[in-house]
Amino acid sequence: MKTAITAITAQEILDSRGNPTLTATVWCGNVSGSAAVPSGASTGRYEAHELRDNDPKRYNGKGCLTAVANVEEKIAPALLGEDVTNQARLDRLMCELDGTENKTNLGANAILAVSLAAARAAANVTGLSLARYLGGVAGGRFPVPMMNILNGGAHADNNLDIQEFMIAPVGASSYEEGLVWCVEIYHKLKSILKSRGLSTAIGDEGGFAPNLRKDEDGLKLLVEAITAAGREPGKEVAITLDAAASEWAQEDGTYFLPKSKKQLSPAQLLRYWRFLTTHYPIVSIEDAAGEDDWETWQKLTERLGGEIMLVGDDLFVTNPDRLTRGIEQKAANAVLIKVNQIGTLSETLEVIYRAKEAGFDVIISHRSGETEDTFISDLAVAVNAGFIKTGAPCRAERTAKYNRLLELSKAAK
Repeated sequence: MKTAITAITAQEILDSRGNPTLTATVWCGNVSGSAAVPSGASTGRYEAHELRDNDPKRYNGKGCLTAVANVEEKIAPALLGEDVTNQARLDRLMCELDGTENKTNLGANAILAVSLAAARAAANVTGLSLARYLGGVAGGRFPVPMMNILNGGAHADNNLDIQEFMIAPVGASSYEEGLVWCVEIYHKLKSILKSRGLSTAIGDEGGFAPNLRKDEDGLKLLVEAITAAGREPGKEVAITLDAAASEWAQEDGTYFLPKSKKQLSPAQLLRYWRFLTTHYPIVSIEDAAGEDDWETWQKLTERLGGEIMLVGDDLFVTNPDRLTRGIEQKAANAVLIKVNQIGTLSETLEVIYRAKEAGFDVIISHRSGETEDTFISDLAVAVNAGFIKTGAPCRAERTAKYNRLLELSKAAK
């Protein structure tokens, strides 16, 4: 049977932050598929377990040789002979082999590498692109880029508390046109920063990371850059934010912004977001409240959900149970999808389809610690995601995703 798995191998590699991760290859005879998994700098506490070696003498304890061994010595024997096109069964077998809710034994990174590699191998066996294999005739919509061009928070060593200041070409007629607009704005922003003697050094995701007087100045810079590029703020190009507010949340229920040293109550945080969305063309805020602060999420959604996307990242961690709670409690109205938060492709797709059924917007996302793997580009097209986050048009691990979308778009014409 040409779709039977005949071998599975793995290898430790480096991600874009200089930390180890791993890649896996699944073989069906002489046909194979490979996939690398990313890692995050800003991670939610409910994410699936990323297995590290914890050997302080090697990679500061972050090595992934244990995960590699788990792929080759535990996962591979369990999957040999299985049909590579039966994704749900492969993922279920790995989860059962792990035996924990959070994939603690084998590691979500080990399981995910094989899960994604199996999908690629299946696509190659069937002679289809990964996007077409995953999406079938129902897929094919191209996402709007959410391009992170100004970095703060855990992604940059500057004084900005908001983690990501992004632009989204909501008025573009095609993915290609939107990409052009974003790149032009990115370079305009660089010119503006240079003209004012501000740093044009970049953060983890390729966006610029200057020190500014306050976070609101970052929004002003984006509006200025959009306008300088000949685009209309709000109508043609909008602003989206990732607050990463879980990193601000305190045990007493308040929020402390570590770089500006501001202490905010939940009510003050709500007023802060209301002020920014009233004065700037913001169409989306990700992680606007803490991952355990369901009450504030509900209030945010009630007050702002009819106007903008309120995106759950740490809140949902691509987990079907947490997403279901959000749907039932009317907390957020959009979900960020990161495949390594849950650890298998099947569970990722379950979350996407459940979100769509509930009327939630879907944003496919990279991580701060990325690889050159472009799986999420194909995934975004396959599931008709409204948006994709993959960083600035800078650094190969980010531009690879944009370039893959260009390839898919050309092939679709």
